Amino acid sequence: MVVHFLIRGRVQGVGFRWFVHREAAELGLRGWVRNTDTGEVEIVAAGDAEAIEDLRVELRKGSRGSRVDAVIEHELEEAEAESLRSFEIEGAW
Repeated sequence: MVVHFLIRGRVQGVGFRWFVHREAAELGLRGWVRNTDTGEVEIVAAGDAEAIEDLRVELRKGSRGSRVDAVIEHELEEAEAESLRSFEIEGAW
């Protein structure tokens, strides 16, 4: 299963990408997380349906200091996962 998430709220500058990275890595998901230019956080995650659901639950809760106003998601084609490696933070360095 491959899902694209867009998280809206106070999710930049509060450690949200690091929170997502930790949760996704613990769940054994592949993919990436990054900030958008419009103040949201974008995520692509690939893995089994149960792990994706566990991530979905954590995304709705958010990290300490964040405020999640909306979680928008779209399921992607399985082919989208072919190039994904271990879960990483894009643009963090």
